[in-house]
Amino acid sequence: MRKLFLSIIFSIIGSSFLNAQEVEIKDDQVLLDGVAILKYEKINVSQHSFYSLDTDEEILLFKWHDNETNQYTQDDYIILNFLTLKTKVETTNVELIISGLGMNSKKNMQKLVKWLLKEKVIDNKGTLNSAKVEIFYEKYNEDITERTSR
Repeated sequence: MRKLFLSIIFSIIGSSFLNAQEVEIKDDQVLLDGVAILKYEKINVSQHSFYSLDTDEEILLFKWHDNETNQYTQDDYIILNFLTLKTKVETTNVELIISGLGMNSKKNMQKLVKWLLKEKVIDNKGTLNSAKVEIFYEKYNEDITERTSR
């Protein structure tokens, strides 16, 4: 019985590795399993843009917002602005993109792309899925700017 249980566990773990897609940012391009799907630009430490390969149109602007409290990180949030769909998602789920200590922005953006692929917001060709962006919005948006008074 124990051998059967262990073989099932190893099969599940092994199949999850086979289905894993490798995302890499190299030479200002987002590569999925070695194939370019998006163009990438690091604007500064807290802003990154993603562009369509076909049209060079900016489709996603990522922003890290520290809520004007540099030393206090508990109120930080991220903004994902899907520009072509006019949809902005503000979320405190920063752990979904933080890689390691959070200081390597390229690794963080790779993790962001993996998250968007997992949620089917973008497909393996780098195309936004508007229906999935709407679901993503409903699932993660917290309207932080609207509910924060300045």
